Amino acid sequence: MAKVEIYTWQSCPFCIRAKALLEEKGVNFEEHAIDGDQVARRAMSERASGRTSVPQIFINDKGIGGCDDLYELESTNQLSKLLGLVD
Repeated sequence: MAKVEIYTWQSCPFCIRAKALLEEKGVNFEEHAIDGDQVARRAMSERASGRTSVPQIFINDKGIGGCDDLYELESTNQLSKLLGLVD
């Protein structure tokens, strides 16, 4: 299975939706809650090619974007493949 990391704010509705989709698919992920932590937010932004919005999601260390990007991958049947759930 793929390594999945997600940078979040605890009260962010997009973060909650993204985590719910990953949980629905049975994916284990590492959550980086960066609420109010400017150092962590800068590190996330550097890793995410300058993006500053949350969530920022990484699959096998590759940034795939945010919640809408995650759901787009799901709607085009690409997410399960990226996650290593299908061949």
